[in-house]
Amino acid sequence: MPKNTDLSAELTRIAEALERLSPPPPKKPDFKKARAALWYGSSKGFETIKHVNAVPLDYLVGIDSQKQQLLENTEAFQKGFTANNTLLWGARGMGKSSLIKAVHQHQNKQNEDNPLILIEILREEIDTIDQCLAHLKERPERFILFCDDLSFEPQDKAYKALKAVLEGGIIGRPDNVLFYATSNQRHLLPRRHSEYENRDYLNDTDITNETVSLSDRFGLWLGFHNCSNEDYKQMVINYAVHYKIPLVRKELLDEAHKWQMARGARSGRVAWQYIQHLLGKYEIQL
Repeated sequence: MPKNTDLSAELTRIAEALERLSPPPPKKPDFKKARAALWYGSSKGFETIKHVNAVPLDYLVGIDSQKQQLLENTEAFQKGFTANNTLLWGARGMGKSSLIKAVHQHQNKQNEDNPLILIEILREEIDTIDQCLAHLKERPERFILFCDDLSFEPQDKAYKALKAVLEGGIIGRPDNVLFYATSNQRHLLPRRHSEYENRDYLNDTDITNETVSLSDRFGLWLGFHNCSNEDYKQMVINYAVHYKIPLVRKELLDEAHKWQMARGARSGRVAWQYIQHLLGKYEIQL
């Protein structure tokens, strides 16, 4: 009998030691005080963000069609109706992620009593997306789960977890969560998989089907294309007016042209970088 008592005490001691060594459970986010959060994986959970780095929707120029479609999709979801997971793909620096944040900000101003919560999941945490959704599905709020610059390497299997969540899995995406992603690549996966190169029984159709199988699960695709000169000018003017930059129009645009020529690119991102240069030069606070 004493031996059994000693064994029980030893097991209890070991269990208590293991409990002390294990990481604490992730803190539950308070979405009443914040309208956005970052998901850091199952070990750290959510970090709420009180101020989202977003620009006003009206400042996003040259993407009127994409803006309208994302607004309509988001509004339907916010009202409790069905909506599509959305892939924003295309040219770099043309406002893909800015549009998501701007639409989120706009919709919350339009409907303060029924706020949307924006959750950013890092590309490196996609394989924990099911754990993230397990937390969100029990909540009363409605969420936009957002991944910026999403793409996968041929050997990366995390995309399979995302495929099951978007469409096709037994559980799937909770009704109170919508998934938005941005990418420079239309199909998120490379055209050819290195693991297939030596498999002669797979033909090109098989490889193509696997390549597009993830992007096909997004119900709404929004393409972003290279910036026109007129759109670039209008972006610069909009920002300059908003921040009250003390330059006459001709000087502002002449310098903006020199800036984009030096960069060898013209996009919304380049316009914003030029404006940041002027804000520093004229000591204007954001």
